[in-house]
Formats: sequence, C-alpha cells, structure tokens
Amino acid sequence: MSLQSLDLRKTGQFPLFLLDYLDGKTELKEFYSIYPTLENAKEAILQKKDFDPEKRKTLVDVLTSQYKGLPGLPDFSVLLDENTFTVTTGHQLNIFTGPLYVIYKIVTTINLAQALKKAYPEYNFVPVYWMASEDHDFEEIASFHLFGQTHRWAGAHKGAVGRLDPRELESIIKQLPSKPLLFAKAYLENSTLADAARCYMHELFGQYGLISVDADHPELKRHFLPVIKDELTQSSAEKQFTETAAKLEKLGYDPGLHVREINLFYLDTNLRERIVKEDGIYKVLNTELTFTEEEILDLAEKSPEMFSPNVILRPLYEEIILPNLAYIGGPSELPYWMSLKGIFDYHNVPYPMLIPRNFAMYVTNEQVKKAKKLKADWEELFKDEFSLRRNYVLQNTENKLSLQSQKDAFRTIMDEVVAQAVQVDPTMKGAVEAEHARLCNSLQKLEKRIIKAEERNQESNISQLLNLKNKLFPGRSAQERYDNFLNFYINDPEFIQKLFKAFDPLDFRYNILLEE
Repeated sequence: MSLQSLDLRKTGQFPLFLLDYLDGKTELKEFYSIYPTLENAKEAILQKKDFDPEKRKTLVDVLTSQYKGLPGLPDFSVLLDENTFTVTTGHQLNIFTGPLYVIYKIVTTINLAQALKKAYPEYNFVPVYWMASEDHDFEEIASFHLFGQTHRWAGAHKGAVGRLDPRELESIIKQLPSKPLLFAKAYLENSTLADAARCYMHELFGQYGLISVDADHPELKRHFLPVIKDELTQSSAEKQFTETAAKLEKLGYDPGLHVREINLFYLDTNLRERIVKEDGIYKVLNTELTFTEEEILDLAEKSPEMFSPNVILRPLYEEIILPNLAYIGGPSELPYWMSLKGIFDYHNVPYPMLIPRNFAMYVTNEQVKKAKKLKADWEELFKDEFSLRRNYVLQNTENKLSLQSQKDAFRTIMDEVVAQAVQVDPTMKGAVEAEHARLCNSLQKLEKRIIKAEERNQESNISQLLNLKNKLFPGRSAQERYDNFLNFYINDPEFIQKLFKAFDPLDFRYNILLEE
C-alpha cells in the first residue's frame, strides 16, 4: 500500500476553527494549553505528574472488574505507577463500530502511545477508548452501512445505551454476508452493549494495549462528586462556558455547543433526563421526580452514579478520573473541547493536548487502476460534481474551449468604439457599453455550449470518473464517515495492520491510502 497526503484545507472537509488551531493561529492560544508535538508532550507529562494515587487505584479496580472473563487481560497494575499516563479517544457505542473513522480514532491513539513511549522511554503510555456508555441518543448508534446496505437496530430504546441488551442484534448478524465471529461473540454472549463493545475492541486492539473504559460506575463517579455538587449549586460551567463562547464568537468561531444552567442528567434504569432548577426546586424532566437542594445533594453523596455529565462536563469527568495527557478527536470534537478550557481552569484540572485523529480515504486496487486510467487527481475528487466534471473536461481536451482571447479582442475593439463615439456625442458611451455587455454575454453562452459539447465527447470517461467519486464518497459523504470498516476488513484481514503502518498520529494531513 502506498500513501499520498493532502493539506486539510485543500479537501474542503474541515471547519475553519480546526484548521486555524492546527496552523497555530495566535488568537486561539488562550483556548488550549499545549500545542501537540512530541517535544511539547513533556510539558503535559509534568502537568499530570501529581495525579492522585487514589484515583489510579480506583481506575485499576474498576477495569479489573469490567474486564473479568476476557482472555489475555492487559496489565492494569501499570496504571498504579506514577510514571504511567493515558492518551484517550472517545466515541459513542455505534453498532458494529459504526463509521470507519471510529477505527481511525483507535489506531491514531495507539500509534500516539507508541510514539510517546519511543520519545520518553522512562514513562509508560496507555491508549484508552472512552466508551460513551451513558449517551442516550439511540438513533445515532443504531445503524451502519455495509456493502451498500444499511443495517438498523429496530425498536424504541430509552436510557443510557451502554445498558441496552446487545442480544437484540442477533437478527442483524444473521443478515450479514459474511458472519464476523468477533461481533457474534461480543453481542450474543454479553448482557449490555458496553460489555459487548469492550469485548470486540479487546479482540481487535487488545494486543496493542488498548483499554476500554466504561465510566458509568459508582466508584469513578465518586471522584467526580465535587463537580456534581458545584454544578447543582453554583452552575459554574454555564458562567465559564458563556465567557469563553463570547470570546470565540467575537473571533468568528462557533463553539458548536449549547450550555445549560445545570449540565447534568439524572441516570437510572431506562432513564437519562435533564435536571433543571425551577423556583429553588430540582426537577427531572419528563418525570415526576423533584428534589429540594438538601435532598439532591444527599442523593449525590449517596449515589453519585445517578448523575451523568452532558457534553459540557463529560471531558472534565474524563480528565478527573484518568492520568491523561492527550485527547484524540474528530474535526468537530476538538473545537468544542477548546470552548471548555475555562471550565477546566475553574476546577484546577490540567487541560490535555488536543490532537486530531488521522483522516483517510482508502482506495482499493481496482479503484487505483481506474483512477490511473482516467488520469484522475485525488485532490480533484474532493470537489463537487459540477467542478469535477468541468475541470476534467478542460484538463483532458485536445480542443481549445476558452473564448477568452476573443473576449479580450472585443474589449479592445469596444474601447476604440467608445473613444470614437464620445468624440461625436458624449452621451453615446452608455449605449456602446451596453452593446459590449450584450456581446460578452453572447460569447459567454457560446463558450458554455462549446464546453458542454466537449463534455458529451468525453461522456464515457466522465461517467466513469463520477462513478469512482460516488464509491469513494458514498452517500455524498466522506468515505470515513459513511462506510463501516467491515467493508474492507472482511476481504482483507490485514486491513487494520495496514492502517497502523500508514498513519502518523502527529501528521495533520489527509491520508489517501492506495492499495496496490
């Protein structure tokens, strides 16, 4: 497999916020802590050097319990060492891993841990997959695309998705053209979706040291209790976020998040609903549950696991319970993390390095051959269909299609006519200019017809080119955001190993992976 790389800006796929961050734009420096480089990682290590040993012990105890029964367990005890740190990515528990970029996130994280170990051999670095087990948006995780077909988990489900029963997915497993045993085992032999995700992630990536963390646990939540109480009584996150968001908006950036007065959910069986405060009384939306301040603080003290952070506080929770140096995220995640730095500062929690995951398009051998035959340019394929068609025609024609020289000649002639006419009657200038505009418009229409005629001459190649684009951008979306990794893994068991070799976690360009 060979690799070509594109500047992210040339793809037209990424928000300005992310691009300016990666370019090190001065105005954004107050919204993050450490720019991501191997050299700067030493500063992140020093920031996290005094991570609470009690939190390390809790983390090891919880992981030991959660991984019970799985083969080839990681050595969790390394996390007790003050010289051990994590690098983390997170995502929802999409069925069958969801879109391809979830795998890219994991590979980037593992590669980063290995790169850090090589640069700082005196320390240990553990790659972590943070499972968004408390998320309650079932629709977002309930489908995936495989070989042009969409598979969907049917039914209505409420509450934290990590607690759902994955055995309901048996009907989908039976529909798959090639039965992936790792998913059959994970989904049919576990009683919760979180346990199932841990199972298949361990089988796919356990050999590389990946640890999957399910933070929906009472002992982990107990370390988050001070934030829970502060949020219930002080609403400090709203104040900090609002101040930061105002600064970002003044610079022309959209934080992409909406803050609440209380950024916590009430979590129970089949229930995850917002907590609101009205006239001094705490209420759980869409339920009859109400609490006084004393009652809800008492509940938090006794059962912190019943409080679930929303997107505003989830990153803070992660950094409180993990000895974490870096968060690896997507093009929308990193900008919203940067809107949260004020919240981290308020709670005196070290802010991690923010690193974009690797971005990639995987091109099969057949598609590589087709592109070579058509002399297709990879950068061009990111353009819209109209531009792709037009540029291809102009680059591959043997005919002269532009009438620009004729337009320039008309301009020269009409300048002479204007000069001659105004000598006779100055009021004629407008009439001559209007005639020039009419003639230019006619030439423009003729040029479009000439190009259109040439498009018809090249229709066969254009049709093949657009077909190639549609395969690489299925559903008019980036391949990595649409296709499932099984599209490649089923036919090539070495697919993931190829990704490990191709990706550089600190090369912030778009990867074109060419199978040859």
